[in-house]
Amino acid sequence: MRVVLFGPPGAGKGTQAAGLITAWGVPQYAAGDLLRAHVRDNTTLGQRACSSMEAGELVPDALVIEMMNTHLSSAEAAGGFLLDGYPRTLDQAAALDRLLAAQGHALDAVVNLVVPEQEILRRLTGRRVCPSCEAIYHVDTMRPQREGVCDQCGSALQQRPDDRPEAVHRRLAVYDQ
Repeated sequence: MRVVLFGPPGAGKGTQAAGLITAWGVPQYAAGDLLRAHVRDNTTLGQRACSSMEAGELVPDALVIEMMNTHLSSAEAAGGFLLDGYPRTLDQAAALDRLLAAQGHALDAVVNLVVPEQEILRRLTGRRVCPSCEAIYHVDTMRPQREGVCDQCGSALQQRPDDRPEAVHRRLAVYDQ
């Protein structure tokens, strides 16, 4: 299976992907997660992407395409994959089409998740993450046992810079464009 989960930030692509990759036995490539890992690891790509991400803007296509082509050309992806947050632009979609054609493959499905903007704002601005083990919590729906502390490793939870209200509004506006 080669599937794209499409939808705005906070629509639930990652949540839906978790069950699908288990059922299908394919890897998930979440562009946002991969970019955040590059920023965290201070890679060259991460350094180039950081300012766009913190401002809630899309990372330049060339960087995202380079990163995704590397993953989608790996042996791990040969039997299929689930894409989350990629492609997001026409140039990225064209690059994905070219890569798949060169590999002799095509997408099996594209699923568009539609969620009202107010719900997206609630989901994203309430999300908290553990900087150590990357566990995810929510101030309303998935609270840790101790306020502000990760249940798994005891680290202090944080709000990602791109989950702050002003960045979420910007991300949604960029997505709509």
